[in-house]
Amino acid sequence: MQVVYEDNHVIVVNKTCSEIVQGDKTGDKPLSEIVKEWLKEKYNKPGNVFCGVTHRLDRPTSGLVLFAKTSKSLTRLNEMFKTHEVKKTYWAIVKNCPKETEAVISHYLVRNEKQNKSVAYDTEKKDSKKAILHYKVIARSDNYFLLEIDLKTGRHHQIRCQLAKLGCPIKGDLKYGAERSNPDGGISLHARRLNFIHPVSKELIDITAPVPEDKLWQSMEKLAGE
Repeated sequence: MQVVYEDNHVIVVNKTCSEIVQGDKTGDKPLSEIVKEWLKEKYNKPGNVFCGVTHRLDRPTSGLVLFAKTSKSLTRLNEMFKTHEVKKTYWAIVKNCPKETEAVISHYLVRNEKQNKSVAYDTEKKDSKKAILHYKVIARSDNYFLLEIDLKTGRHHQIRCQLAKLGCPIKGDLKYGAERSNPDGGISLHARRLNFIHPVSKELIDITAPVPEDKLWQSMEKLAGE
């Protein structure tokens, strides 16, 4: 587990693509429990440790996850996520370049619970939710393109689904049309940056996550000039 930021009220972890944020039917130990154990050991705390989940990342996605260390900060952060006051920036590696190098795209997403998948439509459908994101091509290699994505809405599998709709599925994302899986079983989608006003101190917190330890990710980061 890689902790990238911590204070008395919040802790931010750089998740790997194999970790789950919250417990699910797999029974695998979630990141929230791993963080609790880490805090308990670090501060030699007796009894239970508080670790509140404020948002989720899909299991095959890597990057920043923000947890609350107090109930007070959890309440405030939950409200901030609801009102989109927490700005999340993602990086995605795709094989096909979108027609436009920068655009705001909107679709209507319908979630299929059984398949754990969303489908994007150009027009409104029954039970659909509007999904909006902004993307920009920020680097390109011989075979791949790196997109920076700013989410305007937070829908189920939104980035994966909308990029697939553009004909640009994320590398390794078999569920949404990628040709082959990644060796680590994850997808090339990374929650790169978190930007928010601290729920207690009111200071601006701006955190960037290192990219995964992978040759393609590291070469793309260099090409992006960050």
